[in-house]
Amino acid sequence: MQHLLLINIRQLVGVEKGDNRMSRVAGADMKHLPTIDNAWLFIENGRIHSFGTMDEEHFIQCNDIIDLKGKKTVIPAFVDSHTHLVFAGSREGEFVDRINGLSYEEIARRGGGILNSAAKLNAANENELYHAAHERLHRVMAQGTGAIEIKSGYGLTVEGELKMLRVIRRLKENSPIPIKASFLAAHAYPIDYKKNHEGYLNLIINEMLPQIADEGLADYMDVFCEEGFFSVDETSRLLDAGAKYGLKPKIHANQLHYSGGVQVGVQHKAISVDHLECIGDAEIEALKSSNTMPTLLPAAAFFLGIQYQPARKIIDAGLPVCLASDYNPGSCPSGNMPLLLTIACTQLKMTPEEAINAVTINGAAALELEQEIGSIAIGKKANLIITKDIPSISYIPYDFGNNPVEKLIINGAVV
Repeated sequence: MQHLLLINIRQLVGVEKGDNRMSRVAGADMKHLPTIDNAWLFIENGRIHSFGTMDEEHFIQCNDIIDLKGKKTVIPAFVDSHTHLVFAGSREGEFVDRINGLSYEEIARRGGGILNSAAKLNAANENELYHAAHERLHRVMAQGTGAIEIKSGYGLTVEGELKMLRVIRRLKENSPIPIKASFLAAHAYPIDYKKNHEGYLNLIINEMLPQIADEGLADYMDVFCEEGFFSVDETSRLLDAGAKYGLKPKIHANQLHYSGGVQVGVQHKAISVDHLECIGDAEIEALKSSNTMPTLLPAAAFFLGIQYQPARKIIDAGLPVCLASDYNPGSCPSGNMPLLLTIACTQLKMTPEEAINAVTINGAAALELEQEIGSIAIGKKANLIITKDIPSISYIPYDFGNNPVEKLIINGAVV
């Protein structure tokens, strides 16, 4: 049996007690992050066996003990529920274009943006893509990411999309952390189909989806529902097609405009609707009647220099909020979750407790993993962060640009 005992933990953060599993936290509850001071935690066979305070009597015999000396904090590993981690090449030229005044949409119309990444990806081979993505994955793990979602969407051809999803499958097979795959061929219309939307929709529905389902390559169906990309009707049609193959919806919604993406996502019982820079009363009312997770990607808004998501309005309406990185080569070339927490606190006016809940238990819910990870509860996987010496959890977003992670524990083992 594999055992690990952590003792003299300054704070054990994100604790659940009792048999009832927490599925998410919403509204005013997001400000609460249950902790135990001066704690211990015992891991057996990769799962959390028990925990408590050092003042309590505990008789655990264990050869593998880590003493945190009352200085280090333990929190659930971060869950990044929205990334485009598999890509070929960078797009710093577009970064300069934006500095010089071009908008995201203008760059896309000139063949940049997603189409730029698609051209590079289709020229790369699978091994090149895998090794680059594997390196990125370990980089974000070193910053505390203990579960992640990765999308296709830079192929925009049958071969390119399958290649991306096969790379994600290899990452799943060779990584210790949970990985979910989203099929996002509906990311943009390829140049060959700019004036033939019906042809590309048919290609996705009749050629891509059957092969993806046959190989079991994806968990979710994603669509970029946005003006200039995929309309509400096109999104609805694609989500229906994905559902026939068992792919649940997770969609890009309302990044640039009030696109109707939130409403169509709720209508299709999407697991999450992601971006939400443009969200008002109608979208909030739609979300209130659903179990769909509002997922905010403020690091992309930061990098693009566009408006931030109204996190306070969403939380004050009693809804949950999830935060994710949107790691991609164009609008957010970073998967740094500690920095994301800083942006959430300084720009979205979320409290540190709200932000940490948003990247732990709510991130897990956005990947349907809340019964396994995202909080410290008996029986859950021991996917945990041991921080460096910090005075409080608020220090994590406060100390921006620095990595708070001393050790990452995945399935009970230090990685």
